[in-house]
Amino acid sequence: MKHRLDITLLLFLLFLTAHFAGILILNHYNIKKELPYNIQPPETREKTSFLSIFLVLLISTAIALFLIKFRALRLWKLWFFFSILIALSIAFSSFLNSKVAFAIALVLSAWKILKPNVILHNFTEVFIYGGLSALFVPILNLFSIIMLLILISVYDFIAVYKTKHMIKMAKFQIKSKIFTGLSLPYERKKEKVSAILGGGDIAFTLLFSGVILREFGLLEAFITSFVISISLLILLFLGKKNKFYPAMPILTAGCFLGLLIIKILF
Repeated sequence: MKHRLDITLLLFLLFLTAHFAGILILNHYNIKKELPYNIQPPETREKTSFLSIFLVLLISTAIALFLIKFRALRLWKLWFFFSILIALSIAFSSFLNSKVAFAIALVLSAWKILKPNVILHNFTEVFIYGGLSALFVPILNLFSIIMLLILISVYDFIAVYKTKHMIKMAKFQIKSKIFTGLSLPYERKKEKVSAILGGGDIAFTLLFSGVILREFGLLEAFITSFVISISLLILLFLGKKNKFYPAMPILTAGCFLGLLIIKILF
């Protein structure tokens, strides 16, 4: 097992909560058909949108590596602040008045950057990916999200096992206390370690559940997210201590299994 049992189960529950919260956020915008603050999804064709999203990922990674190389921590924090603010504002606007949502998002984003702590960090992470997904689910269909997941899985494998830049980014983020994803620090044999799960692992799988929501329904989306979460739990149980693993290949398999199950059941 990669982490202690309690930490493993907590990471699993946080991932599942992020998915379920994200589905509720996406369902709101799926019904309303518009985003707050006059925000518009990117203009691109559904069939080829996976190429645009993958290109954005590559560019964002390149910028992140540039900032890491030159230790541009202030720019790193500023970039994160605005990204978190936008995502949380969209997420909270699905439950609250948009002005109130923005005010809460502003306070939490500033607090997350300036005075980070474990509870606040993971609380905001639960909602961030629902807000981000609301921007991209409208431009995806089943074909494009499947292609995107395949691309991301190959990229994740290369980034962890070959170029290893994903490991470098993760270590820098943990050290700077600004990590995109779930993070649970704990002690193991008097050594301080962290159980982490990258934000991309939540975001891209939530995009898949969001497309399932659009094309099949709410119950089908919840079932898919549950199956994806079980695939994460299996990875955590089978993983070894002090080793980094590319989660997306396993999570993508969970996505496809979820799709197969709802096809059989419904």
